[in-house]
Amino acid sequence: MNLQVRQEGDFKFIDEGEGEVLLLLHGLFGALSNWQGVVDFFSKEYRVIIPLMPIYEMPLHKAGVSGLVGFVEDFVNFKKLSNLSLLGNSLGGHVGLVFTLKNPNNVKRLVLTGSSGLFEDSMGGSFPKRGNYNYVKERTEHTFYRPETATKELVDEVFDITNSNSKCLRIISIAKSAQRHNMAKDITQITVPTLLIWGLNDTITPPHVAHEFARLIKNSELYFIDKCGHAPMMEHPEKFNSILKRFLSRTKTAETVT
Repeated sequence: MNLQVRQEGDFKFIDEGEGEVLLLLHGLFGALSNWQGVVDFFSKEYRVIIPLMPIYEMPLHKAGVSGLVGFVEDFVNFKKLSNLSLLGNSLGGHVGLVFTLKNPNNVKRLVLTGSSGLFEDSMGGSFPKRGNYNYVKERTEHTFYRPETATKELVDEVFDITNSNSKCLRIISIAKSAQRHNMAKDITQITVPTLLIWGLNDTITPPHVAHEFARLIKNSELYFIDKCGHAPMMEHPEKFNSILKRFLSRTKTAETVT
């Protein structure tokens, strides 16, 4: 990864570019590098910030959606960030939804891609074959339309995570928290412009989930990317960035954010 990870206080994060803030939230098995293409493209015009969520280190009793939302709130307050455009993939989308509902005056736009919050079929709920590299490889490849997108480096990283008892306990706790926390009733209250970018071949949060998000979030627009799985920004970065750029341009306000 070519991005510089900074550390201030208890927080590790990426902070590239200047201007309007794009706050990016990664998923359960996600990493800062998942957003490499977005950072490279948008940091020329925006300030792109990605906090490293403490998924594998947070206290077990806090390991859930609400604990991660609290972490993001603490990070935003620490960095004195305002008027956010919030982007979330998978679990990061779920955290972004709750953050938006709790902090409506601090979010001007919301972007979801493969978000949990309504339904997801993920590896996180249990690990019946822990220690089985081929199983982890198969499940990691299942995230994408093109299996080769799951590089050996990525598979090795997921394998190492699943072989750690402490990390596994937190992953399972967070995944179960997300699955229990259905947001169908809550997200009807979201009014900020919302962009949904979905892989047409997503098997973890299938297309019908995207349509349900679009139906429930009033001010939303939905785009599908063909031959694409659960992480469009990784599998089709150019198409993802093109859709996102048009949305950001259309919804730009006259206010200058510094």
